[in-house]
Amino acid sequence: MPKHNRTFELTVNDIDLIEAALHTVKRDLSLERIENPELPASAEADPIRQIDDLWGRLHNQKVFFRPKADPYVSG
Repeated sequence: MPKHNRTFELTVNDIDLIEAALHTVKRDLSLERIENPELPASAEADPIRQIDDLWGRLHNQKVFFRPKADPYVSG
């Protein structure tokens, strides 16, 4: 039985491209929903929720840099 590939070699640019594509698809689905306000039958079938879930999983896999030598000042 074949196994799933569990390792991916994606660059930061690849992730940015994926996030931009998700943003575009979500925008189009949202505009479509405004024109046709019928809600999906279940939360699992809602593509907008699926996109938000995928965005969250991508975000949680990122490693954010915080300098250790100097005091961190945000903003």
